[in-house]
Amino acid sequence: MTEFQTSKEYDPQDLDHNVSSLPPKGQRGARVPDVLLEGNPMKELGGGDATLSSRVAIAIDPVALITTECITVTSAMRKHARWAHSSVSAILGGSSISYRTGPLSASSDRAQWSPVKAPSTGTQRGIEGSTANDEGNLTGRWGLRGRKAKSMQDNPLMSAFARLRGELRGCEDIRSFDIPSLLHPFLQVIRSSSTSAPITSLALIAITKFFAYSLVSRSSPRLSVGMQLLSAAITHCRFEASDSAADEIVLLRILKLMEVMLSGPGGNLLGDESVCEMMETGLSMCCQMRLSELLRRSAEVSMITMCQILFERLKHLEDEAGGDGAALEATAHDADGGELKMDAPLTGTNAASPQRSTINAPLSPNLEAGGNTQQAVLEARRSASFEQQMESNDLSMINAVNGSAINLTQIPSLDTQDVMDIRPYSLPSIRELFRVLVNLLEPHDRQHTDTMRIMALRIIDVALEVAGPSIAKHSSLASLAKDHLCRNLFQLVRSDNINLLNESLRVAGTLLATCRGMLKLQQELFLSYLVACLHPRVEIPRESGIDPSLYEGVPYMPKLVKQPPSSTSSGRSTPVPVKDRQKLGMEGGSRKPDAREAMVESVGALTRIPSFLAELFVNYDCEVDRSDLCEDLVGLLSRNALPDSATWSTTNVPPLCLDALLSYIQFMADRLDDEPFSEGYPDPKKLRRQRYRKKIIIKGVNKFNESPKGGIAYLASQGIIENPNDPQSVAQFLKGTTRISKKVLGEYISKLANEPLLRAFLDFFDFTDKRVDEALRDLLGAFRLPGESALIERIVTVFAEKYCVNSTPQGIADKDSVFVLTYAIIMLNTDQHNPNVKTQNRMALADFAKNLRGVNGGKDFDSQYLQDIYDSIKNNEIILPDEHDNKHAFDYAWKELLLKTDTAGDLVIFDTNIFDADMFDSTWKPVVATLSYVFMSASEDAVYQRVVTGFDQCAQIAARYNVTEALDHIIYCLATITTLAPSALPNTSLNTEVQVGKKSVMVSELAVKFGRDYRAQLATVVLFRGVIASNEPKIQKGWGMVRNLKLCQVEQMLTYDKISRIWLNLFTNSLMPATFHQSHSLLEVPPIPIQSPHVVNREGRSNESGLFQSFTSYLSSYAADDPPEPSDEELRDTLCTVDCLAACPIEEIFTNILTLPPKPLAALTHALLDQIPEESSPAVIVVKPEQGSPNPRVNGQSQSLTTPSYDPSIVYILEISTMFAIRDEASTATIGQDVAEALQNIVRNAANNHSLIVSRAAFYLLSLLSASHDQPFIRAPVILHTISSLDQSVSEKAALPILKGLTSCMRGPRPLRNEIANTPDFWSIIRGLHTIPAAAGTVFDILMGIMVDKPSAITADNYEFAIEALNGFATAGSAGAVVEQKRDRTIRRSKAIKSIEPRDNELVSHAIQAVTMIWQLSSRVPALIEQSHLERKEAWTAYWSPIFRALSTQCVNPCREIRQQAFSGLQRALLSPELASADHQEWTAIFGEVLFPVILQLLRPEVYHSDPFGMSETRVQAATLLCKIFLHYLVLLSEWDGMLELWLRILEIMDRLMNSGQGDSLEEAVPESLKNILLVMANGGYLAPPSESPQYARLWEETWKRLERFLPGMFREIFPDPPQTPSVAVEQPLLEEVKRMAEDVPLEAK
Repeated sequence: MTEFQTSKEYDPQDLDHNVSSLPPKGQRGARVPDVLLEGNPMKELGGGDATLSSRVAIAIDPVALITTECITVTSAMRKHARWAHSSVSAILGGSSISYRTGPLSASSDRAQWSPVKAPSTGTQRGIEGSTANDEGNLTGRWGLRGRKAKSMQDNPLMSAFARLRGELRGCEDIRSFDIPSLLHPFLQVIRSSSTSAPITSLALIAITKFFAYSLVSRSSPRLSVGMQLLSAAITHCRFEASDSAADEIVLLRILKLMEVMLSGPGGNLLGDESVCEMMETGLSMCCQMRLSELLRRSAEVSMITMCQILFERLKHLEDEAGGDGAALEATAHDADGGELKMDAPLTGTNAASPQRSTINAPLSPNLEAGGNTQQAVLEARRSASFEQQMESNDLSMINAVNGSAINLTQIPSLDTQDVMDIRPYSLPSIRELFRVLVNLLEPHDRQHTDTMRIMALRIIDVALEVAGPSIAKHSSLASLAKDHLCRNLFQLVRSDNINLLNESLRVAGTLLATCRGMLKLQQELFLSYLVACLHPRVEIPRESGIDPSLYEGVPYMPKLVKQPPSSTSSGRSTPVPVKDRQKLGMEGGSRKPDAREAMVESVGALTRIPSFLAELFVNYDCEVDRSDLCEDLVGLLSRNALPDSATWSTTNVPPLCLDALLSYIQFMADRLDDEPFSEGYPDPKKLRRQRYRKKIIIKGVNKFNESPKGGIAYLASQGIIENPNDPQSVAQFLKGTTRISKKVLGEYISKLANEPLLRAFLDFFDFTDKRVDEALRDLLGAFRLPGESALIERIVTVFAEKYCVNSTPQGIADKDSVFVLTYAIIMLNTDQHNPNVKTQNRMALADFAKNLRGVNGGKDFDSQYLQDIYDSIKNNEIILPDEHDNKHAFDYAWKELLLKTDTAGDLVIFDTNIFDADMFDSTWKPVVATLSYVFMSASEDAVYQRVVTGFDQCAQIAARYNVTEALDHIIYCLATITTLAPSALPNTSLNTEVQVGKKSVMVSELAVKFGRDYRAQLATVVLFRGVIASNEPKIQKGWGMVRNLKLCQVEQMLTYDKISRIWLNLFTNSLMPATFHQSHSLLEVPPIPIQSPHVVNREGRSNESGLFQSFTSYLSSYAADDPPEPSDEELRDTLCTVDCLAACPIEEIFTNILTLPPKPLAALTHALLDQIPEESSPAVIVVKPEQGSPNPRVNGQSQSLTTPSYDPSIVYILEISTMFAIRDEASTATIGQDVAEALQNIVRNAANNHSLIVSRAAFYLLSLLSASHDQPFIRAPVILHTISSLDQSVSEKAALPILKGLTSCMRGPRPLRNEIANTPDFWSIIRGLHTIPAAAGTVFDILMGIMVDKPSAITADNYEFAIEALNGFATAGSAGAVVEQKRDRTIRRSKAIKSIEPRDNELVSHAIQAVTMIWQLSSRVPALIEQSHLERKEAWTAYWSPIFRALSTQCVNPCREIRQQAFSGLQRALLSPELASADHQEWTAIFGEVLFPVILQLLRPEVYHSDPFGMSETRVQAATLLCKIFLHYLVLLSEWDGMLELWLRILEIMDRLMNSGQGDSLEEAVPESLKNILLVMANGGYLAPPSESPQYARLWEETWKRLERFLPGMFREIFPDPPQTPSVAVEQPLLEEVKRMAEDVPLEAK
């Protein structure tokens, strides 16, 4: 037992790899070739195996050790009754051999014996003679019985040890001692049935020591022969029965020795038959149920160790054969002649004694140390006869071999040539061992128990672990693995024995991990079964707090779900219930929880292969005829990773699946930085096309299964079927597609209209050399026979024709015979397998033959032919594979699978990342959904950490491969988990700003809740730091996730703007960093105002608190309508929120956003704009309560019921969106229109929006106009009209932002300035805003910019608007009158104080400049008239009248300086050379429409009293101006018909001025002015007595009359008598005087 327990494990990596060449066949024999030792570091120690490196180095003489072992064995034998008397030679060790003891080697590390043989000849003869001739002398000398008494010296067992001791006396180096001679006596003991178990055990221990102490080395003579003989001995061990414990110890010693032999120096020299015998022995011990459990388990462990060694050698066989695998297979076949065969462990006569062997002779006692092989064989034969004699003489001993004694058969005779031709074991023995192990797995062999199968599975697993790839390289082993091993394994995984299931799954996993390259279809079958078993068709349970949209990507069922079984209405098939088919393994079914866990572990082990799922994707998902294994497996892991899967499995399944899923993502993330390597691999573009084609085919097949014609039409439209009218083309598709419903296909092709298709379909079958039933079976495997007899008849008819198309098979008369026979077979099939037919009523063979009598061309069918058909149908129903209810289902499916193996090709195995992008694009949905669900439902930090890593890696993969949809959904999920983007905006009415030391924090409902939610904080950090940061350009819809939902079969788009909503919530709750976006702002605007919340200063506060204090605080806050003061816990939660957000690179993200390309920027902008409330809101009827109620608080401020509330988030959205839109031209073109529409909607809906929102929107709109004026979506007139339509109250509040926007536009490009200046709504805005004191300066600056613009922006369209606006500013300057009057009062009082100038007043200054601008516009009038294309009168009125009206208005302005400037301007305008012309008379209106009204206005008392001290002077200026203008245009007026009327009107005006009661100033100025006019008129001949100028008689008379009224005597004074001098003499001076007066300086200068 101790020997077994301390047995060393075998390390396959340390095996000698230098056994690369063997001597030729004829030279193989006793000695090991030196080539086997070359390069071996252990050859100096006599070993070539790594195990030797750990062997014990002995400290005693090896010869002495061997001698001691001999004495130990013989001593034990002598204690036995059978050997109680021993001869002298047995004790002394045989005849003497002279020797001398050599000196000890000083250089040795330990003392070594160096025996030296005495010089003699015929050493072998001397040994032999000592046994035969000197025996009598020795016995007589010692007083023992002589020869006749048959002393025990004659026993070969004892004498063999004596002889060995004698031979050892002449041994100089134990390594040069002949191995067969050394082992012979011990092998005799092992082989002898007369020895007891303890004696046999001692012999085994001794041999084990020889190997352990390196006494047997690779350089030992005839090591190969010795190894063969040792193998034969231990595999045919015989000993006398004793107690079971001692017996089993012997077996343990045998197991240990077999391990040592294979791993020792001569392990590679064992022959194939020796290895097979050793393996038979080990397997027999493993399988014998009468042996103890411990022994069987020990045997299993030993078998595992030995198999490790054997299959490790397999890896080097090809190298030894020069890399030629085919040659190695051929050599292996020649070596064993195909006859090497291991018996099954339970087929022999004894459990541990295989009956067959090529070595059957006991070892010879006369083997010589230097003898040749032929002598050894002869000695072996002689020894065999002696052994037989011993057995015949000791019948009692033989009869006692029962019970626990294991009787091993004798070794067969050993042929000389066999020994000489022994080759080191290689492929034949390994193949045979592999075959036996695989056969042990046969699930339907009742001799094999589950225990045996489990043992075999463990051994096979080790073999695959060690040499799986090598097994795949050898065709003989590969064929076993592909067929028998896989077939047995895939049936064993259906077992309910959990231990058997575990081992089966483990072996299957190891097989696929190492040999999957050749198991393409087998792997598909295995994984499809696991998916079908493990994928639950159960809805994911709804959990409170988890948004269902987070896990909508988890599939409900795998894609590989088969069509339901065909209907049984025809009675011609017997499909079984699903439960029974699940038991057969044809479908996945409900497995026990432990079984599910084992299957999940198997799947997880496979997914831990880095490229496994990628290989599935390439080899299956991208192939038309294969399943979508990758997607199904990811979906399986995703679904079972959810916590509810523990309800139908175990609690270990969810974490196992989650781990496998995360490993899948981890491997892809690890490959991100790898260099793409595509050489020798499929083209990813081609695979994409294949996947697209596959989707079309699946869709078309589904349509076909519903409506065949529709399906074919669809497939033809997609190019899958070349010609839908060609039966051959359609049949080719239907025959080659496995997804077609067999029932639908049978019904479709059997219709009369589709007979050409039926014939074309049958053309794809080859019925050559097949019986009718076999051909029919092939045909009905492709489709299900329909139920209608007419349809069946049509199919059978075409089948009969096809069967006889080339030549009528032997024994068949014609196609009519085939038709009848086929019908009979169908009826027989129904009769034999219809469950409704009783057994005694089923058709017998005679009945079947009777029904067919005389139908074969008038003759009967051959009886044997019918017998074969009958037996085939009776034993195996013709039925679709998925409807079988017995083992035939799997056998048929397996047969079909093997037939497709060659065409399917090998599995493409790779280690590259070129397929990861497409794979991730196909599988990310369930992965992200699972991560989201687990993240929301987890409670352990370890789970959080793994899931967070998974999210981060998914984001990296999606960003790297531009899978923007995945990145968007990840953002959506994380944003949902953060709780910062609720569907309803959080309440901000209780927001309270708390001052703690120097730090100010905003305590809000959002901040408090977020600070208490660790999961939300973690998701926020992952979202901003791991996903969004640096991935901004890749995000598309993530800024506003779009999800499709089907409601009443109508797709509705629901937008979830997560990130934008997070920003808005953070902003409205003052949690956004202050520098967020301001440092990058493209808009020069102050920060967006947020209502000041209630402020609580905790600095210096007393720490004392109590109930009364809290109650008092609450009452005081309630009375003041303030929110209650936050608690310490709420403050801590808020600080936690602040710290979390500080860890997020929000500002950095915004910086990156500003550099985004237009497309992703547009997605973000749309997400932001979607947060703005709809324009039209339903009408709300507010019923006034009977009792007064406090105003509601919105955002911390009391609001009126009629005042729209202020939402700063809307302003934030508008500002951010505008910044994005005006960033550059590309951004403007992409998102400008949407932003402009949103802004205009706000302005248009001003009544429902707060004025601050409207004002900001107007400014943003104008800023956008400035940046995008050349875009077709925005027009200045539309925007200006929208702004001008605002209510006056709103306009006043929005004045400054609007003007700032207008200023920006007016500083923009000239086309924009001109367009704005020519828009009437612009001037409407100017008129409406200039009266606002805060806005007047800005408005005036805008006007000045327009006026001084070069070239001028004043056109015919805006001319009048500009004058009107300037006039408004001039009118506003009337406020300067107050300053002037105050100054006048001061002067009168003679107070020495600083005089205040009216011009210091901005309004007066603007007014004066406005008046100046007005008269300066007169220079533009001629050009405007010329450009206007108006009639003269209309043009004069349109362009001159506005100037005169404005100046006339300002001539009565209360402000003195403005009036003076107005009169000056008016005079300049009236004296303009372009004003008057002889060609028209419109200019004459300057008197009636300008001058006269001005004077009349000045004569009004209220006007006069507006400036009592300055208005008198103004009247004088008006009178003087009137006279001057009249004189200036006198010549032209003289030709005007209204000259008289005008002159009389002037006299009337002068009369009113004289009588205005003003005082001396007018009384002096008016007469003087009139006198000048009269003199000029007289000198010009316009005023003369009637006698001189009859045509002016009336003018003379009327002048006379009017002057006499208010200036009596003046006319007479001027004209006392008619002048005597000619008028010509004075005409020229008078004209010059008129000209001088017209060009005189302004009136105010006088």
